[in-house]
Amino acid sequence: MKGLLQRVRGARVEVAGEVVGAVDQGLLVLVAVEPEDTRASADKLLHKLLNYRVFSDAEGKMNLSLADVGGGLLLVSQFTLAADTKNGLRPSFSTAAPPALGEEIFDYLLGKAKQVHGTVASGRFGADMQVHLVNDGPVTFLLQT
Repeated sequence: MKGLLQRVRGARVEVAGEVVGAVDQGLLVLVAVEPEDTRASADKLLHKLLNYRVFSDAEGKMNLSLADVGGGLLLVSQFTLAADTKNGLRPSFSTAAPPALGEEIFDYLLGKAKQVHGTVASGRFGADMQVHLVNDGPVTFLLQT
């Protein structure tokens, strides 16, 4: 499972011109589910997302987590993040989970996030989405479980 974490000052996701998810300060995370991923993978990724220290403390050091600052968490499914790009000039998506598994694990991740964190929003699984963000830093990390 992969999560491309981006620290944002604000982000929103639109589907067909309608805003379906938005956060102010916090994290935008593009999430890819791979064939071997399980609910345990989602639990591990969620723990990292909530506790990874990417926000600045009073001294300007990245010592604070999303949980510490109470920021929003915007989760967006993105199967292309799981693509195999090692060979050739066209990505292969054989390394992404089948849609049914991807949706099951993503929905589990989203549900757990809503149980344990204050502000959680999401895109719409499988939809053609437009993602708007103000990247803060920029600060971007690829987390893998």
